[in-house]
Amino acid sequence: MVDLKAQYEKLGSEIDAAIKNVLNSTAFIKGPEVGLFEKELQKYLGVNYVIPCGNGTDALQISMMALGLKPGDEVITTNFTFIATVEVVALLGLKLVLVDPDPFTYNISLEEIKKAISPRTRAIVPVHLFGQCADMEGIMKITGEHGIYVIEDTAQATGAEYIFSDGNRKKAGTIGTIGTTSFFPSKNLGCYGDGGALFTNDEMLAKKMRSIANHGMKIKYHHDDIGVNSRLDTIQAAVLNVKLKYLDRFNSARKAVADFYDEALAGCNSIILPERSGFSSHIFHQYTIRIKNGLRDELKKYLESVKIPSMIYYPEPLHVQNAFRYLGYADNDFPVTSMLCNEVLSLPMHPDMEQEQLDYITLNILKFFEKQ
Repeated sequence: MVDLKAQYEKLGSEIDAAIKNVLNSTAFIKGPEVGLFEKELQKYLGVNYVIPCGNGTDALQISMMALGLKPGDEVITTNFTFIATVEVVALLGLKLVLVDPDPFTYNISLEEIKKAISPRTRAIVPVHLFGQCADMEGIMKITGEHGIYVIEDTAQATGAEYIFSDGNRKKAGTIGTIGTTSFFPSKNLGCYGDGGALFTNDEMLAKKMRSIANHGMKIKYHHDDIGVNSRLDTIQAAVLNVKLKYLDRFNSARKAVADFYDEALAGCNSIILPERSGFSSHIFHQYTIRIKNGLRDELKKYLESVKIPSMIYYPEPLHVQNAFRYLGYADNDFPVTSMLCNEVLSLPMHPDMEQEQLDYITLNILKFFEKQ
């Protein structure tokens, strides 16, 4: 699915040198590479403040803590996402409100958000799923009318651009109140362990988040906030400093892979290709198709038999997971999420895919459907 070894072979000499510099300095926590990465990522994103942290889940939790969300406050997000988006809501005692996504872009549905807003809604967490942005212009209009915070979960879309109706562009994670991301190794911008970051243009909010991520300290041993221990290690920052320079190139390579998949699979009536919205670029963290007629699992099994990996993101809706049964949703409350969980299949996607691999993957997919 992701060939990190091929990427390392391309960048290995630079990464080795960057890691060796950290080893020589022995500044393993808060070394200069962390500050450099902050500045470079700020410049790349066009945002005023970047706060590195330990991982993407921490980034979400820190953002909600910094906004002062209290137990009972309602947070709206999509039912079709990785568990991290919702578990921090539960851990903080907030009320989780789930909504269905759009069936073609897989991102949170603007119309479902409108229906879910109540007087208790304090925040919305749009997840920029699989590499393209949710409808941020529409979301910001709604939240502006209701005084609601927006926390962008951009773990799968670092580098994607949102295109406003007036033609202006902003990077994913820089539009809402706070943006969050993960640098998990398989991400488009990934380190060699866990890592994450928060983004904002609000100076006071940035100071609050930086304090919370460092045990609530603005000054050493003086604790103004209840905080956590969530730091980006210097070695991980060193790796990210190298990789950030190549992010746009790698994202362009992913798009080329997606273009090939689109063209090769377009004639197959049993496949629904991922839709590219008109308001966002797509950096294809995943290339996720939908398989009609209940054949998804059979196709996955067939691909395994011919040594082609594939993944189901995500096999079960969040509202039927045992951990979230307490929310009280009925199994059939989210028809779009349930449909997607039964139909989606993600194909191999990374910047180093070779034409021979792509031909082999697509020819075998088409061969499978020819036999049906």
